Amino acid sequence: MHLSSAHPATTDAFLRFIDTVVEGRTGHFFILGDLFEYWAGDDDCDDPLAQVIAARLKALADGGVSIGFMAGNRDFLIGDAFAAAAGLQRLADPYRTRIDGVELLLSHGDALCVDDVDYQRFRAMVRAPAWQRDFLAKPLAERREMIVGARQQSEAAKREKAAAIMDANDHAVGDLLAANPGTILIHGHTHRPAHHVHSVADQPRERWVLTDWNADATPPRGGGLALTGGRIVAVAST
Repeated sequence: MHLSSAHPATTDAFLRFIDTVVEGRTGHFFILGDLFEYWAGDDDCDDPLAQVIAARLKALADGGVSIGFMAGNRDFLIGDAFAAAAGLQRLADPYRTRIDGVELLLSHGDALCVDDVDYQRFRAMVRAPAWQRDFLAKPLAERREMIVGARQQSEAAKREKAAAIMDANDHAVGDLLAANPGTILIHGHTHRPAHHVHSVADQPRERWVLTDWNADATPPRGGGLALTGGRIVAVAST
């Protein structure tokens, strides 16, 4: 979703999605990372946008919906305080679960983009507990400035990279599916929504890629996937 105060229409679309698609129609709701454009730490929970999202998710959870949250590359610093405020269960990446007889394997997806060596080095650094402790010990204003600077550098670097190396690597996908037989893989991150069928050990295996959200785009983008009647189907935001 990449929610931010700079794009209120996308936030509105996400809240409508909860109202019209999720609430009253599902028992499980999974957010596979990048809920926010960035997250500087749980001491930033007094941000108005964070409060709105936390309150709406908590109301959904209090209504009986199990909400699973997996950290993305933008919001990997979301911790226990925000998770409690929003009624979220924090999930490991990847996360395997069985719902209505269907074996699902959920991932944010960035770990599959192994051809982007520079990004994988960065990912390993910022996911390390020691780095996170040091970063979160800095003043909040300094952390925000560092994140903005890092985002600007990342966007500049993307323009110099071939598009293919920022996509999921077929061998990495195959290895993950082979390690988790019988599962359907669902991930996001790449902003390349699609339904893929991979051959793993001579067996067809499904991979679904989630769309990104941008209500300001023409046409607007947004939505998710639903498991209904034992089948996975795309569900657009309204």
